[in-house]
Amino acid sequence: MHVTPPMITPERPAPAGGASKVRALGRAVLRAPLTRRAWAEAAYCLIGFPLGLAGGAVLLVLLALGAGFTVSVVFFVIGALLVIAGLQLARALGRLHRRLAAGLLGEETESPPPLRPDGRFVSRIDARLWDGNGWRAAAYTLAKLPVSCLGAYAVLWWVTGLVSLTAPLRWAVFGQRPEAGDPEGMPVLSPIPAGGLHVDTFAGTFFAAAVGVAVLLCAPWVTRLVTETDRWLIRSLLGPGQLADRVRDLEETRALAVDDSVALLRRVERDLHDGAQVRLVAVAMSLDMVRQRLTEYDGGGGGAPLDVGRIRQLVDGAHQNATDALTELRDLARGIHPPVLDDGLPDALATLTSRSAIPVDLVTEVPERPTPAIETIAYFCAAELLTNVIKHSGARRAAITVAQSDGRLYLQVSDDGQGGAEMGAGSGLSGLVQRVRTVDGGIEIKSPAGGPTAVTVDLPLRA
Repeated sequence: MHVTPPMITPERPAPAGGASKVRALGRAVLRAPLTRRAWAEAAYCLIGFPLGLAGGAVLLVLLALGAGFTVSVVFFVIGALLVIAGLQLARALGRLHRRLAAGLLGEETESPPPLRPDGRFVSRIDARLWDGNGWRAAAYTLAKLPVSCLGAYAVLWWVTGLVSLTAPLRWAVFGQRPEAGDPEGMPVLSPIPAGGLHVDTFAGTFFAAAVGVAVLLCAPWVTRLVTETDRWLIRSLLGPGQLADRVRDLEETRALAVDDSVALLRRVERDLHDGAQVRLVAVAMSLDMVRQRLTEYDGGGGGAPLDVGRIRQLVDGAHQNATDALTELRDLARGIHPPVLDDGLPDALATLTSRSAIPVDLVTEVPERPTPAIETIAYFCAAELLTNVIKHSGARRAAITVAQSDGRLYLQVSDDGQGGAEMGAGSGLSGLVQRVRTVDGGIEIKSPAGGPTAVTVDLPLRA
């Protein structure tokens, strides 16, 4: 969801005219048959046709025989072994298709983990029969059957287009012309049935060439339609699966949460050791010196005279150190959990914007209060993003918008500055991404050169 800031709206470039759009589309159509991508997709369809046809046919036979044998109790083991062999074949074909797609289409897909069952023979057989990634690979291999046939049809567009384009050359140079008395003449090849078009004159071959040009201009888009379908099948069926992706994402977010908590503990320890602890030690030393001076003074009974000025100096120093220690402890506690959040996120953001060095427009619509953890993350994100605006953007005005929708909290910080904000540019955005990922959140950055900038933080209401 994109939350529009209340006062500052990004300036959109004026839309291009209809004539320029038509020219751009025309250039794209004319250049498409000459691009490397088009030829790579045609090669993918050409290689994938025999591979998909043979692999799908063999797999279909193995699975059909295996399913037929498993119906009988006597031949159940034979059927199970045939099904397992089919699943292993599907896994091997899946690896081959992934490599082919990576090499020709640039479609990088993570391989699912290998299956290594342990235990007794029956347990290993059962694990291989219930191999989820193997069955998904089998589904892809079977789906590849019709897709590979469509790929062969897409390659036919290239072949017929090239053959028809060379009709004048074949007529004039190689003598490929109809014999005398041939009533039909030279056929005009086309992947679409065109009612049996033929040419019987040299001038007519230029019509065949024009048909070839038209077919070649359409061929890249036909192959692209097939390859995009294949891409979708590869992503859906040959990857590790949604559950594995979710597990991996949870492992990453757990590691980020642990790292964030360790970094917080180290920061607290460092601040206590280098700040408040040093000042409290100074307070103790000053009070110890005061006690020593008072002990040495025996009320005028021959002891050392009481230096009131020195004692006052020591007490003043102890008082100042105690005050500074309290301030540092208060700031440290505020860094862990700002007290302003006790009254809710809207009041905390109102306090934050009131202290800003530039004017900030604030709009909050939070009918359902998030959990304290989410409020803390949202507050620190707003504070960090507002600090970036003041330090780096050169903006004259900013806006913070908070809204809820479909159980999510959306916080947007926008400005009218120079733009150019990006991840990993020393602006602290990478740290914010790690912080929000620990609760399954996300960040969207829109910051074109010249501005304006809008950063949207997406958080769940509960963590």
